[in-house]
Amino acid sequence: MLRRQARERREYIHRKSLEQQEQQLFERKQKVRQLLAAGKPIPKELLQGHNDSSTSADLQKLARDVPLDEAQSAPSTSLDDEYSLAGQYDPKVLITTSRDPSSRLSQFAKEFRLAIPNSTRLNRGGYTMKELSAACRSNAMTDLIVIHEHRGIPDALVVSHFPHGPTVMFTLHNVTLRHEVEAHGSSTISEQYPHLIFDGFQSKLGNRIGDILKFLFPVPKEDAKRVMTFANQRDFISFRHHVFVKTSHREVQLAEVGPRFEMKPYEIRQGTVEQTESDIEWQLRPFMNTARKRNQL
Repeated sequence: MLRRQARERREYIHRKSLEQQEQQLFERKQKVRQLLAAGKPIPKELLQGHNDSSTSADLQKLARDVPLDEAQSAPSTSLDDEYSLAGQYDPKVLITTSRDPSSRLSQFAKEFRLAIPNSTRLNRGGYTMKELSAACRSNAMTDLIVIHEHRGIPDALVVSHFPHGPTVMFTLHNVTLRHEVEAHGSSTISEQYPHLIFDGFQSKLGNRIGDILKFLFPVPKEDAKRVMTFANQRDFISFRHHVFVKTSHREVQLAEVGPRFEMKPYEIRQGTVEQTESDIEWQLRPFMNTARKRNQL
């Protein structure tokens, strides 16, 4: 079992290493395709190998290799491997906390479990990250969510996808529990698979974060009356949980269920949560905070 996991991990890392080369080749072919369509000369910088000795025959060969359909020529990404079974099988999510959680953190973990369908909450106890990861793999869990706190206030969230990653880390802000939502603090939570709304995820990194969050949830039915919203504003992702009732053919009535919070990503790793030696795909650097007009997502 361990040998098979090690082999699959090596194959996954190898495929990730080839992504950048495939993306560069794809971009070069698209530039040549655009130049051919416009009838402009092709610069030698776009040739394979970037040689000064490249001839017109190389240009013609590169032009012949350019695909005609842009959609068919798009290179595969790690999402094809990481979430290849998404939509075929419902995700199974394990939710736990840091050790010795406070009552507020335990309550937030319970409410978070109700917010994500097909999820299971586990009391952390003395389990290490290696033991939790091994349990996730042996029980065919797709994701592990670990919630941390500071002085009784939930302040961090880790989402790790199995079996090979990625792992994204968020900071939590303004956590409001269900019983603190005045309208529906004592109501029950719907068990329907929710519709998802993503707003403001426009960059490549934003699409990456959106995909990681999206694949935590199963595919909903069309008549579901439950909706969850992830709205990005200045790299802070606001989470809201509502149910709705259609009052007429043009109007619906919303009711917030809770919990609600904001989260901000600060690191993405190309491995699972216990693999501390895995490569860093993206990390929030200190100099990024000084660029006030530069939004990452």
